[in-house]
Amino acid sequence: MFQLGKTLVSEDIIEKDFVCNLSACKGACCVDGEAGAPVTEEERGILEGIYTKVKPFLRPEGADAIEKQGVYVQGVDGDWETPLIDGADCAYVIFDERQTAMCGIEEAYNQGVIDWKKPISCHLYPVRVQEYSEFSAVNYHHWQICDDACTLGKELQVPVYKFIKEALVRKFGEDWYAELEKVALELKK
Repeated sequence: MFQLGKTLVSEDIIEKDFVCNLSACKGACCVDGEAGAPVTEEERGILEGIYTKVKPFLRPEGADAIEKQGVYVQGVDGDWETPLIDGADCAYVIFDERQTAMCGIEEAYNQGVIDWKKPISCHLYPVRVQEYSEFSAVNYHHWQICDDACTLGKELQVPVYKFIKEALVRKFGEDWYAELEKVALELKK
């Protein structure tokens, strides 16, 4: 671990390689698991504000789950998260013609309907950020369904922090990311 400002960062985000391989996993991270994607307090308000614009992009069962449960729900651990369809798929999941899971929120963003890409927890994956009162812990999360992404990342020699650069900048800012790059260079010496 090393410190950057008010963050404690795992070296794994520099040392591990990762590039999403959707052709192999089919977006399993959006349909597997026991909980929805973590949602921040700020994002709860955003989801409330954009839902009517995102709804046309969703599957009927996703929209139905959201309308029954809400645009976000409180999980068993007390944290806020996206709702699920029958305890499985994220309610915001859509599928492309190859049956690859995609984000309906991100599709609305890509088509210029909204100006918010998706929850930061989704954008940052495979990095998870745990907020504490004095700092944020920035950790790599290894999940077996992403083994193909690790293999592809290793093949292409793309470390986690480079793969999710846009998300890290979105979360922590350009200056933070520039400092992270300096640390990465030092660690590789």
